[in-house]
Amino acid sequence: MSKLSRREWSKLAISSIAAAPLYSEIFAAGKPNSKIKGVQIGAQSYSFRDRGLDEAIKGFVEIGLSSCELFSGHLEPKGLDRAGMRNWRLTTPMQFFTLTGEKFKAAGIDLYALNYSFRDDFTDEEIKRGFEIAKALGARAITASTNVSTVKRIDPFARQYKMRVGLHNHSNIKPNEFATPDDFSKAMAGMSEYICINLDIGHFTAANFDAVDFLNKNHDKIVALHIKDRKRNQGANVPFGQGDTPIKPVLELLMKNKWKIPANIEYEYNGSDTVTEVKRCYEFCRKALGG
Repeated sequence: MSKLSRREWSKLAISSIAAAPLYSEIFAAGKPNSKIKGVQIGAQSYSFRDRGLDEAIKGFVEIGLSSCELFSGHLEPKGLDRAGMRNWRLTTPMQFFTLTGEKFKAAGIDLYALNYSFRDDFTDEEIKRGFEIAKALGARAITASTNVSTVKRIDPFARQYKMRVGLHNHSNIKPNEFATPDDFSKAMAGMSEYICINLDIGHFTAANFDAVDFLNKNHDKIVALHIKDRKRNQGANVPFGQGDTPIKPVLELLMKNKWKIPANIEYEYNGSDTVTEVKRCYEFCRKALGG
């Protein structure tokens, strides 16, 4: 793929925003509210990975979800190689991200966090750009499926921008990835207060750890939760209520203690239409809280 100039990227990015519908008009009839008994239920927009950004926003509103953790794949062009993606991140004008944030605001959705997964091969400029993008979007935090070794490079920028970064766990226990409680504690040792946790309770359960106990002990360091249901022993993703993940106890713990930690649905099991399935996940969470 040939490289695009900064002017060409700018034209492409801004034209894509300009072509989007005016959400303030489309959703004038009412805006979503998914805070249930003090617990903010939201979604990782990856849950709507089968559709573009505009349709994903419509999905949030149709379901009634008022909080979003934005998957970077809903911003970034598809099909770019590593060099092309780096170029896009570094040269796309901030206006593109500012206007994207305005879309969420107009739809009544709090764009709470940007999911921007810093990896070992990111340049320092690319790491810094993630914070600039998050600020332009209006996000208050970043979540990242990152490498353990990258954290020491992230921390100076987190301090500079005064933005918390939630380190995201998966279930596979392997070097330089996050899965175990020790992975989190070792990575955060010696780092600033801005290096935090994005706890995926489904993956944590699949790796045979106790999400309720971990939440009790580390709630002050948790930026957001990912809510999914999985079986233990590296088991499959399943519909909510069919696995071993303590979704209801976790949500009840947030409610009881009034912890301001967004609980973001991340739909990953095999189901039907994503809006239909995320709606089912939301209903499970709502009923778990007695809403």
